Amino acid sequence: MLNIFNLYPIGYNYNKKNYIYTRTGIMLFFNMEVSQFLKEKRKLLKLTQQDVADKAGVGIRFIRELEQGKETLQMDKVNQVLQLFGFKLGPISLKK
Repeated sequence: MLNIFNLYPIGYNYNKKNYIYTRTGIMLFFNMEVSQFLKEKRKLLKLTQQDVADKAGVGIRFIRELEQGKETLQMDKVNQVLQLFGFKLGPISLKK
C-alpha cells in the first residue's frame, strides 16, 4: 500500500479543494491566495523568509512583497519560489 507521507511535498486539486501531503499529515487549502499559501507553507516547514529567498534565488524583498500580496510581481520569479514547494502558478476559477 502506498504511504502518503512518502509523497512529501506533493499537492493536487480535487473538487476545487487543494490538498497537500506533508510529513505530518494532509493539509487542505481552499483556493487561497498565493501570498497566504506561501506564508503558511513556509511556516509549516519552519523556514524564514530569508531561507526561502536564498533557496529560490530571489531577494528577501521579493519574498516580503509576495507574502504581503503585492499584485504586480514577475510570474517567473513567483514560480521560482513556488517550485521549492512543488507547485507553480495556474488558473483558478472565479466562480465560487
